[in-house]
Amino acid sequence: MKILKIAFWIIWRVWFYVLMAVPILIMLPLLLISIISERGYPYFFKMARIWAKFILYGMGFYYKVKREQKLIKGKSYMIVANHTSMTDIMLMLAIIKNPFVFVGKKELVKIPLFGFFYKRTCILVDRNSSKSKNEVFKRAQSRLNQGLSICIFPEGGVPDDESILLDEFKDGAFRLAIDHQIPIVPIVFPDNKDRFPYRFLSGSLGKMRSKILPFVETSGLASDNRKELRDTVREMIYKGLLEFKKKDLKE
Repeated sequence: MKILKIAFWIIWRVWFYVLMAVPILIMLPLLLISIISERGYPYFFKMARIWAKFILYGMGFYYKVKREQKLIKGKSYMIVANHTSMTDIMLMLAIIKNPFVFVGKKELVKIPLFGFFYKRTCILVDRNSSKSKNEVFKRAQSRLNQGLSICIFPEGGVPDDESILLDEFKDGAFRLAIDHQIPIVPIVFPDNKDRFPYRFLSGSLGKMRSKILPFVETSGLASDNRKELRDTVREMIYKGLLEFKKKDLKE
């Protein structure tokens, strides 16, 4: 039985990368046209949402989202969520219709084909370089000025210790939100760690829930308030994760 499980996990993991590549190859001409200039990004974003849903359904996942507040079309937001899996990227694209740009680690550029478009459409950060972090703020400000939203996973990465429910948050997302006086959209992903963790021989098919919490306004806040804002948002997401855990124990 264990051998069959291991075989399934290996094939399933390889299948994930196949699913990542197939829609990119099918849509390649349109994708290339859409990244010629930044004005084409909304069209690229629509295709990215198709790509994300293709992967989720192809992997045997189905998602459900509960919205306590809805995003307004044409308005910019700072979107933040807990980060536990590569599928966080796909689920975020699936549930958010407003065009947004990811701020993400540069290591993902190494993934064949995906990395080519990731490098040209996302804001990449090298966490070991202070110069890189300053460039992130400049590029994010440029995207916000174009009317797009920004998505950041404020934990800054996935904790090596899987017992950590939610790691400490970094300040960057909250500094940007205050600088541009845009609302923060906190989102809870309670299932992605179980469905598709970073551990290779693990994971399972099934439901991926998400919950969009009430937005946190930044109007009137100054840079000095960013730590308080960061802690408030983290507490909201942490409580959201605990609520899902309690609900699962009762069922």
